[in-house]
Amino acid sequence: MLPFEEADIQAAAWVAMQHGAAGLDRELDEVGEHIKALDPTGRRFARVLRDTIDQLLNGEATGRYDWKTLYKTEKTHAGTLVEINLQREFRFADGAAMDYQIAGVDVDCKYSQQFGGWMIPPEAMGHICLLAWADDYKSLWSVGLVRIRDEWLNTGINRDLKLTLKAGHREKIKWLWRDEDLPENVLLHMDAADRAAVFAADSGQRRLNELFRRVQRRRIGRNVVRTVAQQKDYMKRVRGNGGSRSALRAEGILIMGDYASHRAVAGQLGLPLPEEGEFVSARVVTSRLRHGDAPSVSLDGKRWVLAQTDDPVEPAPALPSHTGQG
Repeated sequence: MLPFEEADIQAAAWVAMQHGAAGLDRELDEVGEHIKALDPTGRRFARVLRDTIDQLLNGEATGRYDWKTLYKTEKTHAGTLVEINLQREFRFADGAAMDYQIAGVDVDCKYSQQFGGWMIPPEAMGHICLLAWADDYKSLWSVGLVRIRDEWLNTGINRDLKLTLKAGHREKIKWLWRDEDLPENVLLHMDAADRAAVFAADSGQRRLNELFRRVQRRRIGRNVVRTVAQQKDYMKRVRGNGGSRSALRAEGILIMGDYASHRAVAGQLGLPLPEEGEFVSARVVTSRLRHGDAPSVSLDGKRWVLAQTDDPVEPAPALPSHTGQG
């Protein structure tokens, strides 16, 4: 998109002023309502943001899990990838002047890993911007809408003539989701000593075994498995028949996937429920070792509860059968 001529920018600013009068903006509200109808809970947006960060890290090929290890050019490319991946997910039509057309309205898409760091081009003046933010260190994300007005932007001009929204005007953003939980990057947030032990193993299978042994009762995403295994057949390394699920059974560790039968087991044990492409591991013991009303599940004709640190090791039961892979 070519920069606007000065007259065009002035005209767009006038339009923005009219839309912003009395805090009313019917188009902005319609865009927001359309997006919320497509994704009422925000789970689809959260998944796109998580997957885009993981796409940049490319852990299967690089072993990377930390945003700080990305090259500058890769970080710069993040905004473009978010724009593309959101359009693929929601099938937004191309805009006439901006990135998308949503509910018949041109909308520009801007992403920043730093809150407030959205770079607004001059051609977006008077248009609605979809502002996305995700922070892997805080495990949070937000998405909102704002119609760009000249007086709300910082006056500093960079080489590309892009501006940022003044901090004092961020309350003008209509938040669709604010400070929501981003699916956790477990490798980034796990104990450093445990992480070192995982990567010290000399094969993808042993690294995965160590991961599920050390990271229990937390959701472990597909990309974490991919990054640790660094093998094309990484999902096979989790399953039974030689994978982590069978290797750790002797240690009393269950590895539940995203299947309904596995989610039911996790729920009965009071564990986080694995979402699509996720796993949750936990060591269990028969309920005879535990008194009280601890959550329990019936497997292999016995009742099982989550193990405590000082409980003796018992071989884990088999998980319910399921259809498909995982």
